[in-house]
Amino acid sequence: MVGTTTILLGLATASVAFAQASCGLSSKCNSDTPCCSQYGQCGVGAYCLGGCDPRSSFSLDSCVPEPVCQSKTFNFNSMDGITANTKYLGDSSTTDWVMSGQAVPYDNNLLLTMAPDTVGTLLASSTYMWYGNVKATFKTSRGQGVVTAFILLSDVKDEIDYEFVGADLSTAQSNYYFQGIPDYDNELNISLSDTFNNYHTYEIDWTPDAITWLVDGQVGRTKKRSDTWNATSNQWDFPQTPSRVQLSLWPAGLSSNGIGTVNWAGGLVDWNSADIQNNGYYYASFQSVTISCFNASSAPGTNTGKSYTYNGDAGTNNTVIDGTDDTVLSSFLATGTNKTLGASSSAASSGPKASSTVQTIPGLSGSGPGTDSHSGDSGSSDSSSSSSASAAASSSPSTGTSTDSGSGSAATGASSGFSQGSGDSSSSSSKKSGADKLGGQERVMKGSIFAGIVALVAMMAL
Repeated sequence: MVGTTTILLGLATASVAFAQASCGLSSKCNSDTPCCSQYGQCGVGAYCLGGCDPRSSFSLDSCVPEPVCQSKTFNFNSMDGITANTKYLGDSSTTDWVMSGQAVPYDNNLLLTMAPDTVGTLLASSTYMWYGNVKATFKTSRGQGVVTAFILLSDVKDEIDYEFVGADLSTAQSNYYFQGIPDYDNELNISLSDTFNNYHTYEIDWTPDAITWLVDGQVGRTKKRSDTWNATSNQWDFPQTPSRVQLSLWPAGLSSNGIGTVNWAGGLVDWNSADIQNNGYYYASFQSVTISCFNASSAPGTNTGKSYTYNGDAGTNNTVIDGTDDTVLSSFLATGTNKTLGASSSAASSGPKASSTVQTIPGLSGSGPGTDSHSGDSGSSDSSSSSSASAAASSSPSTGTSTDSGSGSAATGASSGFSQGSGDSSSSSSKKSGADKLGGQERVMKGSIFAGIVALVAMMAL
């Protein structure tokens, strides 16, 4: 049994989450909690791993180096190769995916679930792509306010998206961001058949010169880097830094989200829908993912070393180093500048210590995994935080196959050698499934994020 003292310790530790410091480009983390997480909060341990923004952290080396790209196909017929973020310490050789939330193996698929009082599930690759090709075969979830996402997201918030609003099952929304800066003109819709009942293969082909979105092998959209020059900032507003593959199911339709985000998602989530009544959760069914590295012979886009780091605050591809730095922490109390802190603790590989007064495991929020502010949301956004611009709720983007300018090329490693620091604005050369009712065959994730943290910390204290 867990004693009263242990429970109180857990409550005290968990409650710190509600008082911890936020971070962004204008408000970096302090030396005690030096790592700025994907969700814009400061901490240690897992805060310093995937999603840690070096520009908003105490120093560039506060974040742990990023494991380099590995080409591989992942078939989701079990939980093999998936590790909870409460267990992962940065060794990408031990796992393929890091999970927040609850995934359920079912019928040779992996269901990302979203039960009432949760904010869904996120799978993030343990390695980073620096250009390349990634494709995922899956069926989306459904329902107003429910969003399925397949994205590439870098630690400095470069982002390439597929997003699927559950209220519109005939549309894949393509989008991209440079360092998380909202631009409501970047989103473009691709029309297709029922995304909940039909499997589709969604593909992102990303080179230094172009991004191409494909559905079932057909080009839906291409965006050329040469069309993203920003004369004011003298740089390319084009995704260009090492990124993790992220698969997620999240509730955009929460009353706590901005009104623009809620409207974009089709309204508030119905927590009494048929899927909730029948299964206890919303779900998206992921079958497989294939990652093909860019394999450039010289930067940008190489993966010849052990890890990626940044040597400058610009966060552009000419500040990325493909080097040999270690990527593993000894414990959840460690950071990029002190990777061995807590090495002697028995909790080093099992989770955060109950006596810790700093946050060690970043949690999901209802705002989604990437950039998530939308036209109509109030307030301004810091480009370092997870705030977004997938689409204006009142806009009507064109549908069907579209080419922003020109066409993309396969990720073969051949490129123009584009480097952000060049300051040159000239263009460069360049099954269907009927498993609607899943029943109660697997356990359903319940409880709030707060309750989950309390339970976790209390368990670790045993």
